[in-house]
Amino acid sequence: MSSIPSAYQFPAINGRQDIKLNEALAKVSPEAQKKLKEKAQDFEAVFLNSMFSQMTSGLKGDGPFGSTPGTSVWRSMLTEQYSKSFAQAGGVGISSDVFRTLILQQAARAG
Repeated sequence: MSSIPSAYQFPAINGRQDIKLNEALAKVSPEAQKKLKEKAQDFEAVFLNSMFSQMTSGLKGDGPFGSTPGTSVWRSMLTEQYSKSFAQAGGVGISSDVFRTLILQQAARAG
């Protein structure tokens, strides 16, 4: 049985268990893991916000906000919330790769 919290286990790489990640997780405190998980999720949310902003930049006229002078402000706030919600729900997988990289780096520093 693994001592790694199930919340931090990620899909296998090429159908195999990620032994490198499991070893690194054992070297990093649960508090640090939680912070790194949040940072990875925040990074994905920023990426998604940029993507969603580009997708909605050409929208004009009717819609949730119409085409009033404040539309761009409200639309940017809406896309920011969409991106945060999307990232928290699992996003597109960027956060798991970022988390893995951060954990490996943190474990290497720990020795």
